[in-house]
Amino acid sequence: MIIDPKTTALVLIGFQRDYFSPDGVLHGVVEESHRVSGTLDNTLAFIEAYRDTEMLMVNTPIVFSELYEELENPIGILKTIRDVQAFKYGAPGSEVIEEISALGDRILTLPGKKSFNAFSNTDLGATLRSRGIKTLVFAGCVTSICVHATALHAFDSGYEVVLLSDCTSSRTPLEQDFFCENVFPLFSEVRSAKELCTTVCS
Repeated sequence: MIIDPKTTALVLIGFQRDYFSPDGVLHGVVEESHRVSGTLDNTLAFIEAYRDTEMLMVNTPIVFSELYEELENPIGILKTIRDVQAFKYGAPGSEVIEEISALGDRILTLPGKKSFNAFSNTDLGATLRSRGIKTLVFAGCVTSICVHATALHAFDSGYEVVLLSDCTSSRTPLEQDFFCENVFPLFSEVRSAKELCTTVCS
């Protein structure tokens, strides 16, 4: 598979300290899958491979207000996020990890995400349309939740969707494999960063 950087955007989801730093309150939820997939290292390698191309790279961090007013009667993972005070505005855990923030303006940060789908409450859709983007490549976590919700919305919106299997993490390696082998192939291309890095089309 060859992707055209001019009409492709890399969408980064969940690259924040609460997931990726050892002291993050949700690090333990995805740590094993991070390690097995090599999520961060492979994502940084993908970014470096396409850094000098025209590929749009966007980061969509999730941040809640100090009192989590956005979450009325939350259930499931959103209840857990509120209970453990994850991704709270002003708290270290909500910060984008240094490896991504160090890339500066090469990564366009789109604030506003407060739920699973990165298109909701952000300028992601408008940004993609203004750039003539046709293909979205996904990296980040959690594969089964935010990545899945955003990728499915992208597909429903008419984008070609590519899921990077070695740049995404779920709650367990088993869950990660299940989604990459059984769910994402229903509406997207599942590829590795290594595979796409060897076919850079500038």
